[in-house]
Amino acid sequence: MTGKDRRFPLPLSSVVDKSAGTARGGSPAAIRIATPQTATQNAAQNTIVRSYAPPDSPLNSVSRPSPVTAGAAFASPLVSGAVRNAMVARVAKQGVRDSKVLAAMEAVPRHMFVESGLASQAYIDASLPIGHHQTISQPYIVARMIEILRANTNGGELNRVLEIGTGCGYQAAVLSLVAKEVYSIERIKPLHELAKTNLRPLRIANIRLHYGDGMLGLPQVAPFDGIILAAAGLQVPQALLDQMNIGGRLVAPVGERHQVLQLIERVSKFEWTNTTLEECHFVPLRPGTV
Repeated sequence: MTGKDRRFPLPLSSVVDKSAGTARGGSPAAIRIATPQTATQNAAQNTIVRSYAPPDSPLNSVSRPSPVTAGAAFASPLVSGAVRNAMVARVAKQGVRDSKVLAAMEAVPRHMFVESGLASQAYIDASLPIGHHQTISQPYIVARMIEILRANTNGGELNRVLEIGTGCGYQAAVLSLVAKEVYSIERIKPLHELAKTNLRPLRIANIRLHYGDGMLGLPQVAPFDGIILAAAGLQVPQALLDQMNIGGRLVAPVGERHQVLQLIERVSKFEWTNTTLEECHFVPLRPGTV
C-alpha cells in the first residue's frame, strides 16, 4: 500500500400495533421478541412507522395509514418528521453535503434500531449501546462514512457494498438507499439475529445479512465498489483490500486508543492509496465469531 495524502427498492410498510394480540386477519398473533431491542417492539409502542422520504424516493411507495392511525403516530415525538429533520440538519451543519446521503438519513427511522428505553435519544448525535459491548454509531459518522464512499470516480454510483459489523442493522438500512446491493457481516450471533429482526418490518429487498468473520470479507461475492468498517483495527485486513474493485473505496476507523478515519482507494491490481481524514472512536475490530 502506498501512502498519499489527499484530501431498491425500500418500501416502508405501515407497521401496525400488534399489542392487542391479533393478526391482520383477526386471529391471535404471538409475536416472539428475540431481544428487548427490536423494530417490532418499538413500532408496536409507537403505533405506526411512516416514511419521511423526499417525493421522488422509493420510500414513498408505502401503504398510507388511516387518518385516525396517522394522528396517533404524529402525536409521538419518536416518529415525528421534525425530529428526524432536525437530526439531518445537524449532520449537514457538521459538514455532510451529499444530498442523497442526507435523504437516506432522513428516510430511515433510527428509533426502530435502539432499545425502547433509549428511543427518546435515537436522534441525538451520539452512539448508543445495542448490547454485547457494541454500539449504534452516531448519525454524523454514519453519514460521513457513506458520503466518503460515494465520492468516487464513478459519479457516486455504488453497485455492490460490503459492511463489516452489522450491529443492529441501522447503517445497512441507510446504505441500502444509496447502493444497489448491500452485503453486511456480523460476527456476534445475537446481533446478527437482532439485525434481521429490526430490518424485517422494513422489507428491504437489497440487503443480504451474513453471520461470520468480517475480517475475511465475502470473497464469494467480491469485488465491491465500497467497503465500510464499523469497528477499528490496528490496520485494515489485506483480505478486504483484495476484495475491492479497482477504483473502489474503503472507509475504516484505524487505531487503538487514538483512532482516525481512513480512506483507502484501490488504484490498480497491486496498489492502494491511503488518506487519513479525521479522528473518530469505534469499538475494536475482532476476528472470529461468537
